[in-house]
Amino acid sequence: MRILFAIAHFYNPTGSGKHASQRKDPRPRLMALTEAIATLHQVFSQSQCTLNIAQKVAVAANQNQSNAIDIVVCTTGENHLLKQLMLPTHFYKHHATQSEPMLLGFECQALLRDCLGQYDYYCFLEDDLILSDPWFFIKLNWFNKLTGDANLLQPNRYETSVTGLVRKAYIDGDLRPQVTAKFQNIQEQPELVGKVMETPVTFQRPLNPHSGCYFLNGAQMLYWSKQPHFLDRDTSFIGPLESAATLGIMKTFRIYKPAPPSASFLEIQHAGNGFLSLIGSQIRLA
Repeated sequence: MRILFAIAHFYNPTGSGKHASQRKDPRPRLMALTEAIATLHQVFSQSQCTLNIAQKVAVAANQNQSNAIDIVVCTTGENHLLKQLMLPTHFYKHHATQSEPMLLGFECQALLRDCLGQYDYYCFLEDDLILSDPWFFIKLNWFNKLTGDANLLQPNRYETSVTGLVRKAYIDGDLRPQVTAKFQNIQEQPELVGKVMETPVTFQRPLNPHSGCYFLNGAQMLYWSKQPHFLDRDTSFIGPLESAATLGIMKTFRIYKPAPPSASFLEIQHAGNGFLSLIGSQIRLA
């Protein structure tokens, strides 16, 4: 399987500080981007082996899930941390733009479209998301074979902590219904149910479809690219950052997420614990 990952990366310490990409200390952002890129290679690349102790040789492993991956980091101007990134340069390609920072997600959309026909999956991620499930694309393929390409399964974002009131929190909970009502009708096929290893898994149309990422198979990417709203740079969903990541796919597909009882079926880690740390102060623990 050939997989293309487009990562929107921005850092500007002179910004407002509202987003992590605008805070004075670059280390958390640098660590997040480093882990995001490194983990993609460690989990999905062909460079995997098992050690044969008796023969003192390393032999190939996970050939049944072998992938060829390309990672492209999209930046704007000089507002990035790539020069400080302690990773081999062949781990990623740099796609420089002059985009408005909060609109980098649209530059990633254009990049994915321009590579149509070359990959099996076309993926967008914000630069603080860590994908560590080696069965991730197998699950996506299973879901679409079961339900069709008009449905898009999004992962649940989560944060972890060893000091907070909870150890793990899924951070993209329900929004007020009117926030997405003009973009999606969650009453249309509101729930799908499948069975994995004799375990039922429920998928729901979410009131909050945002995950800061998306993963489209070739047919889905082609279909989206042909829609009149593709690359329209509409920013009317929450804000420019959220719209660039989510609004286009919300207009195009019926979005689903694993329901809370099986939230971990498809998940992706959000670096840090900025949302989780709100539990007990701004967010009460039920």
